[in-house]
Amino acid sequence: MLTRTLAINPECVDTQKFSRIIRLLRKDGIMVYPTDTFYGLGGSCFSLPAIRRIYELKRRDPSKPLPVVVSDVDMAVRLALELPPAFEELASKFWPGPLTLTLRASAAVPRELLGNGDSLAVRLPGVFWLRSLIRQAGFPFIATSANISGEKEIAEAKEALAVFSGQVDLVLDGGRTEGFKPSTVVDLTGTKPRLVREGALPRIRLADYL
Repeated sequence: MLTRTLAINPECVDTQKFSRIIRLLRKDGIMVYPTDTFYGLGGSCFSLPAIRRIYELKRRDPSKPLPVVVSDVDMAVRLALELPPAFEELASKFWPGPLTLTLRASAAVPRELLGNGDSLAVRLPGVFWLRSLIRQAGFPFIATSANISGEKEIAEAKEALAVFSGQVDLVLDGGRTEGFKPSTVVDLTGTKPRLVREGALPRIRLADYL
């Protein structure tokens, strides 16, 4: 497989390049792309071939779910079976940004994306260009870290290319990402919010909600 590289400017929205990317994703393609934390590995969250390829490339345990990124709160709501009261509070306070919220998934979400469970990890990323790309596409993107499971996260496109060249369709090169930690993960599927992973958003800022 030929892996193409496409340079993007995270400071602007390039609709012509966006159209090329979206065409690829609609054909079950997968890509490496920069986020506000690290580089992610993704495709359309509704593409079963893309989901299966990502599990295989990452050597990820198929019992573990894959997270997604959305363009806005409304897109996240459409993926959820129900919205606990804490969702609106946390989303209004910390989105867009490095907070991932785990929700019970609606029937619209492919079961293959959920591993052995029924919940989906969702994030509204803090970079405008990525939200714009997702909005133009009209579907959420799979957003697992662009690395082999268990290895360190990747902050530069050239590092991702060294790992996935010839295995993904496209690498979006947006320079070095600003993230030093992965996103913080809060599980909202129980009776009260539960901190699963402390990351870029420190626990102390979430203390009132946990």
